[in-house]
Amino acid sequence: MSELIQDTQSSEPAHRKQPTANSKLYLGPAGWDYADWQGVVYPPGVKGAGRLAFLATLFNAVEINVTFYRPIAPKDADRWLTAVPAGPDFRFTAKLWQVFTHERRLPAPELAQFREGLEPLLAAGRLGVLLAQFPYSFHNTEENRAYLVNLKSHLPNYPLAVEVRHRSWQQRAVREFLTAAGLEFVNIDQPLVSYPMGATRWVTGTKGYLRCHGRRQESWFEFGEDRAARYDYLYGQEELEDLAGRTQELMQKAGEVYVIFNNHPAGQAVANGLELLHLLKPAYRPALPPGLMAAFPHLAKLTEE
Repeated sequence: MSELIQDTQSSEPAHRKQPTANSKLYLGPAGWDYADWQGVVYPPGVKGAGRLAFLATLFNAVEINVTFYRPIAPKDADRWLTAVPAGPDFRFTAKLWQVFTHERRLPAPELAQFREGLEPLLAAGRLGVLLAQFPYSFHNTEENRAYLVNLKSHLPNYPLAVEVRHRSWQQRAVREFLTAAGLEFVNIDQPLVSYPMGATRWVTGTKGYLRCHGRRQESWFEFGEDRAARYDYLYGQEELEDLAGRTQELMQKAGEVYVIFNNHPAGQAVANGLELLHLLKPAYRPALPPGLMAAFPHLAKLTEE
């Protein structure tokens, strides 16, 4: 256990850490197609790809969630590329199809279909990370480590990052394994229930990645029919300061760092993403939509000089 505890801690207080001069931060929400964001995040009349274009005025990254449920067509990726600013300063991350992560199957036709859909993003240099999100039941075993190596071999040209949620993975040997396998590691912020991953600050490749799921303990495993309930959480100021410290540590270790908020119900991911950006870059003064200000009045501090 001493290995696990030591591995989660920085050798230097987070507030003393400063990002490297050339480290680039990409921050945004997980997904953008949520009915409860209309009128809160999105002003009236904003729909379709316009929602993605609107988010791109606030953030420089967004995670594609639909690819967890099905492959996309190349035309979808082309449409999304058109919706966001040109150039390398906006990035997408994308979830790997659940066939490959939760069912743990790698059929050749499905792999080809999945790769084809993301190819426009990869070719444009706009796919920052391909996220392989595994469930809590995916433990650190020899079989599962072999599966990760096999998965990477089927996606050799993709920046593949692994998210695991069970603490059996929280070992120095795992970091060494992921580095040797060419796999990025996804640090997560989640409720500390059962036997979870702790507050890691790992970089096993060239990219840092932090996904913020919220800390709603009572619904993490018992969410009933509402699968979004586990992510229904708004981070408070002290919690955001903690996330800022972890982000700064990742920026010490990697040239690119991705921070994604997955606490999406009621637009909370957008509110917290903006707050974290302001903590990391105090000069950041976004133009906030009226609906978001009405839902989260405390965001007024972001617009004050």
